[in-house]
Amino acid sequence: MQATQTIAAGEGDRNISTKSSVSSLMHRLVAARERTSLLMSDLDEDQLMGPRLSIVNPPLWELAHLAWFQEYWCLRNRGDKAPVPSMVANADALYNSALVPHDTRWDLPLLPIEQVRRYLKNVLDRVLERLDGAPDDSALRYFAELTAAHEEMHCEAFTYTRQTLAYRAPRSMVSALVSDEAPCRGDVAVPGGTYRLGARRSGDFVFDNEKWEHSVTLQPFSISRSAVTNREFCEFVEDGGYQRRELWTSEGWRWRESTTANAPVYWQKNGNGWLQRRYDTLGPLPMDKSIIHVNWYEADAWCTWAHRRLPSAAEWEQTAATTPAHPQGDAGKRLYPWGDTAPLPDRTNLYGACNEVAAACAFATGDSAWGCRQMMGNVWEWTADWFSPYPAFTRDPYKEYSEPWFGDHKELRGGCFATSPALMRNTWRNFYTPDRRDVFAGFRTCAT
Repeated sequence: MQATQTIAAGEGDRNISTKSSVSSLMHRLVAARERTSLLMSDLDEDQLMGPRLSIVNPPLWELAHLAWFQEYWCLRNRGDKAPVPSMVANADALYNSALVPHDTRWDLPLLPIEQVRRYLKNVLDRVLERLDGAPDDSALRYFAELTAAHEEMHCEAFTYTRQTLAYRAPRSMVSALVSDEAPCRGDVAVPGGTYRLGARRSGDFVFDNEKWEHSVTLQPFSISRSAVTNREFCEFVEDGGYQRRELWTSEGWRWRESTTANAPVYWQKNGNGWLQRRYDTLGPLPMDKSIIHVNWYEADAWCTWAHRRLPSAAEWEQTAATTPAHPQGDAGKRLYPWGDTAPLPDRTNLYGACNEVAAACAFATGDSAWGCRQMMGNVWEWTADWFSPYPAFTRDPYKEYSEPWFGDHKELRGGCFATSPALMRNTWRNFYTPDRRDVFAGFRTCAT
C-alpha cells in the first residue's frame, strides 16, 4: 500500500503540521491508543455493547471504528481514487460512521473484542512504521495528526459513555493534582471593537471550521471571571426555575416538558440538599465546583433567571486570546488563555490534571490576560451561537467533520477535564445539539 494522497492547492488551504516533529506525532498516536485501552479494557461483554441510546455508540463498535478511521486515512486513502482494501473484511460496511446509521450499530456482525484489539494494533503499527520511513510525507503527517485528534476526541466520548451508562469511573494514567484556589468572582470588562475571529494561516493543524481568521465587530461587554457553580445553579432550581415557563425559549420549554426535567440530569433531591451521580457512585453535590451536565436550554434559562446572557463565541475567544494592551489581537493572539506555552497540569484542568470537575476558582495560574479563570479545561462552555461556517469555509478531506452539523448545533469552547491537551487552542470550536446533557459542559455568562 502506498500513501499517495496529496493535499492539492486550492482545495481549502488545508494546514499540514510542520511544527510538530514526526517523533512527537508518533508519541501522540501511541499515547492516544494507551488512553483508549485504559478507558475500555475493563469493560465486560455486556458493557461493550451497552443499551441502545441515541447519545452513545456500542463501545465494541466504536473501538473498531477508531481502527477503521486510522486505517482509511493513513493507509488506504488515495484521494479521488478508490481506497485500497482494508485488512478487515467488510470493514467499510461495518465501521464507516458516514455510511452506517447510528441505530443499526447494535445489530451488525461486529468483530469480537480480541479481533478488534488486533485490528487496532496492526493499523497503528503500520502507521508508525510508515511515519518512521517517510517523515517528509506531508500528506501522511496531516492524516496521522487527524487520526490522533479523532482518537483523542473519542476517548473523551468514551468518558461520557461511562458516565451516561453508570459504569465505574475510568482508571487514570496520572495522579490527581489539587490546584490552589484564589478568588475569582465578578465580571471583567472587555472593549470589543474589531476582532479577528478564527485561526491564522500557519503550518499548524487546525480543523476546517476554524478557517480562517476574519474580522467581526463586537460591542463592549462584561464577562464573568469564572463559570457558574453548582451552588449558583442550585438557587435557580430551588426558585422553581424548571417550572417557570417565562424563563425558557419555546424550544427549551418543549424539551423540558418532553423530558419532565426538574433539575440537572444527575442530581437527586436528598432532604434539604442534593446528591449527584458520578459514574456509578452517588454522593453529595459539591457546591463550589462548576456546574456540569447542563444543556444549552438549561444554561439559557438560568441566564434569563439571573438577568445575564451567554457570551457569543467571538466574545469568548477575544477574552481567551487577547490582552488588555492589544484587545483586537493586532500584536498576535494567544494560543491558550495564559499565553503560548503548552498546557500543564498546574495551569488547566484538561486530561492529566484532576480527572474530574474542579472548583470553579481553582487553577489560578491559567487565568486569561483579562483575569478569567478556567477558560480552558474543567468544563466545556456553551456559547450563544449556532455552529456555522466562517466566511471562507471550505471543507477538508474529512468532509463529515463539520459541514453536516452547521445550523442545528450550538457552539462550545474551552475543553473539559476529559479533553486531551494536544487538542486544545483558543480557536478550537466544539458543537452539540442544544438538548445534549451527557456532555461535560457548563457555562459562563455576560452582563446584559
